Amino acid sequence: MSETKPEIWFYHLERSTLDQVLPGLLEKTLQRGWRALIHSTRPHRLDDLDEHLWTYRPDSFLPHGLASEDQAGRQPILLSESAGNLNAAQALFIVDETELGATQGFERCFIIFDGRNETSLQHARQRWRTLKTIDANLAYWKQTPEGRWEKAG
Repeated sequence: MSETKPEIWFYHLERSTLDQVLPGLLEKTLQRGWRALIHSTRPHRLDDLDEHLWTYRPDSFLPHGLASEDQAGRQPILLSESAGNLNAAQALFIVDETELGATQGFERCFIIFDGRNETSLQHARQRWRTLKTIDANLAYWKQTPEGRWEKAG
């Protein structure tokens, strides 16, 4: 695991939903040979994601489990209410305005927020400003009108 500051990437959802975007990001994470930790403090969100990652595509699924289940540390993708990195993930995914917490040991942190929700948008803006003051390694990604992602800052 990295001893340097992780990259912190903000993903601004405007045209797509979390359910549409997250599986692709997780696929790319696994292709890199990394493990992923999805952190949300909303248990219903984790239950919904648990179901969705098994069924998001008819010909595929993403191997994952909940932190509350046996063998959590063996999961390539772990869904958790706590920030503890039980599966030694390199990628941390933050959803639902969940606090970022400690980022030591992660290569990359994804903060995914819904730009159509004013509370979520304001929370993301404040988080960006706070992280900027500590010289975090930040990037901002937005969707083009065609639905592709482009780095904007």
